[in-house]
Amino acid sequence: MAFGFTRRYWRLVDYDSIFRAAIDRLHDEGRYRVFIDILRTKGSFPNARCFHGHNGPKPITVWCSNDYLGMGQHPAVVAAMEQALHDVGAGSGGTRNIGGNTHYHIDLEAELADLHGKQGALLFTSGYVSNEAALSTLGKLLPGCIIFSDELNHASMIAGIRSSGCDKRVFRHNDLAHLEELLAAEDPETPKLIAFESVYSMDGDIAPIAAICDLADRYGALTYLDEVHAVGMYGARGGGISEREAVADRVTIIEGTLGKAFGVMGGYIAADRNIIDCIRSYAPGFIFTTSLSPVLVAGALASVRHLKASAEERATQQAGAAALKARFRDAGLPVMDSVTHIVPLLVGCPVKAKHISDILLAEYGLYVQPINFPTVPRGTERLRFTPGPCHSEAMMDELTTALVEIWDRLELRKAA
Repeated sequence: MAFGFTRRYWRLVDYDSIFRAAIDRLHDEGRYRVFIDILRTKGSFPNARCFHGHNGPKPITVWCSNDYLGMGQHPAVVAAMEQALHDVGAGSGGTRNIGGNTHYHIDLEAELADLHGKQGALLFTSGYVSNEAALSTLGKLLPGCIIFSDELNHASMIAGIRSSGCDKRVFRHNDLAHLEELLAAEDPETPKLIAFESVYSMDGDIAPIAAICDLADRYGALTYLDEVHAVGMYGARGGGISEREAVADRVTIIEGTLGKAFGVMGGYIAADRNIIDCIRSYAPGFIFTTSLSPVLVAGALASVRHLKASAEERATQQAGAAALKARFRDAGLPVMDSVTHIVPLLVGCPVKAKHISDILLAEYGLYVQPINFPTVPRGTERLRFTPGPCHSEAMMDELTTALVEIWDRLELRKAA
């Protein structure tokens, strides 16, 4: 009887129309995301081959990769991955608890703990998972905890805070006065955690880490710093903004990724032994997930070790970012203020941003993805460029010339 009832009534809901309408809304708003089909060309980054919208591969130049330093192509990284593949095979064999706790994982966690000056580190399958798992678990372990979150925090941090079940207070972006006002309003005995990022990747600005740590000390709060867009990029050994500003020891938990400047895949947290042990022991996102392949871990290990010793990639990348910003400004293009390696170009309309991106790819072989809501607020849609150490001056000239031509063609507003 129950089965018959289900068969009789499920057709009353037109599920397909609901799903179609959801996709149609994205098209109507100009926010539908198109993932292009490309293959990077080993040894010649940022060159790639594009299979999107035509027959056969077309050579393109990639301008929006988060492989900021090209380490995904570095010979030492590739060689380490090849060696691991031949030594141990492809997969890890399971969760860390069952069969996937390889010596590669242990070595990499030791390197990451050392990178941030912490007692321990813990690997996750991605930066998203590390944020979601760590923040949700911390909130559940701290009775009555209130989490104070910067309004521009990444979606993974927001998801972790939501999953924690904690009360949360959202403070205006990098607004120390507002954060202190919120902290001061709570009971001094209440556990508190301040969650924020070092580099905010869509605007390219930096958090006042030391000042936030001052507030944390004053009001008895822990600090959780997302350094995903800064690890490998800043500091004498690539420890991020917290290393550059000599405040890593004041931050309770530092979270990072292995998929951006380190060029491979994975996420991690670094903290004292007790916190690491708690997350290791309680976080479902760690306990019940097959661990990273040792092939990936070997590559990340080689990358972290290389960038601890070499500042050349960081220096070349920073010089390239400054050069591209200068070219955009000199050409009258509306480049947004940024004090980091991120080079955002304001468009202000999702449809126009997508149109510019399409023209760049189809006519010029230049690839950059438009950034739309909800990644950025409505009305601030943009193109986000990430020049790396392998982008030449000729490539920058080609890009700038193409953008000026498109801006003129579409009669878009230039910088004042």
